Amino acid sequence: MRRLTLPMILLAVAACKPAGGSPEAEPAAADLPAAPAGWHRPKLIDAHAHLSPFAIPVIRRIMDENGVEYVVNLSGGNHADGDIEYSLKLAKVMEGRVVNCYNPDWYRIDEPDFGVVEARRLADSVAKGFRCLKIAKALGLFVRHGSGVLLEVDDPALDPLWAAAGRLGVPVYVHVADPKAFFRPCDETNERWAELQVHPSWCFHGQGFPSFDELLDAFERVVAKHPATTFIGVHLGNAAEEPDRVARMLAAYPNYYVDIAARVPEFGRHPPEKMRAFFVRWQDRVLFGTDVVFSPRHIMLGSTGTDRPTPDDARRFYQAHFRYFETQDRQIEHPTPIQGSWRIDAVGLPAEVLEKLYRKNAERLLKLGSGPGATPPAPSPF
Repeated sequence: MRRLTLPMILLAVAACKPAGGSPEAEPAAADLPAAPAGWHRPKLIDAHAHLSPFAIPVIRRIMDENGVEYVVNLSGGNHADGDIEYSLKLAKVMEGRVVNCYNPDWYRIDEPDFGVVEARRLADSVAKGFRCLKIAKALGLFVRHGSGVLLEVDDPALDPLWAAAGRLGVPVYVHVADPKAFFRPCDETNERWAELQVHPSWCFHGQGFPSFDELLDAFERVVAKHPATTFIGVHLGNAAEEPDRVARMLAAYPNYYVDIAARVPEFGRHPPEKMRAFFVRWQDRVLFGTDVVFSPRHIMLGSTGTDRPTPDDARRFYQAHFRYFETQDRQIEHPTPIQGSWRIDAVGLPAEVLEKLYRKNAERLLKLGSGPGATPPAPSPF
């Protein structure tokens, strides 16, 4: 099997062209005032992104145009084929505004003491300036031993890696499962059918994959087993359809955090009063993120459809997030139309909650403003 390098993976992901643009009837979001009145949005930390080291002009432009000071690159790579060096150069050229996560090399899963060796590789990466560990949904769905046996999310062989992240003080981003719709029949009856037609490989129904609940339960066992390690459940804890489930885990495990990347369309369907209460209750444990992908030729905004987006679409995408969190508008367009044709109701969070969501929580967890390559926070013009 040919090894896929970080640049190759990012270019392949971005080659699927995202949906962009909003209906003419939709009120322009670009000039939305910050809310509440008199409050000024801080410079953002987009704590969930995937960056090509060959897309620096695009990365810099979109960050600057949308008030983003730091971006966390969840695709920092590993020691194979120089991926880590690419990411380190990206962070250097971006003057510390890009923060990288280490990714395990699943190709080596059958090597003796895989978890122990990966723990050492993680420590080496952290010493070079990496600040987090990212586990993709391949774990639990696709990673298999040479024998064909699936590597389960809570396999004890990975315990040394989780423990090492705790000792090193770096959070572990974990993506398990996917939207619940992807585990249902993938046909015209599926509410995400438009998206699944573009991405048939995202269908996990009836093909021998673990169920949504099996994957989430295995992940919870990992979080429970390693209380000294900070885990970030991406995509609102991988269960945006079930905020009560997410809240239960947040209550049970003080080492557990979530980000909101690419799931505003899903949790935005819940009553705004319910979601506002959720974000206020867990205001210290939620990170802002978008799941954007920036490559030299393409931009991905949360998900991908059939149209190629532009930096102007990226601005609309970020502004749609601001509108959901900062206003109390009703029946507004969500950030990623390909993820569903429905409308959502905004939650209008208090200023102190917005500050934590947009910046302070990620700043604390990722130790931004200190350490190798970091730059101090700057005042925001937004």
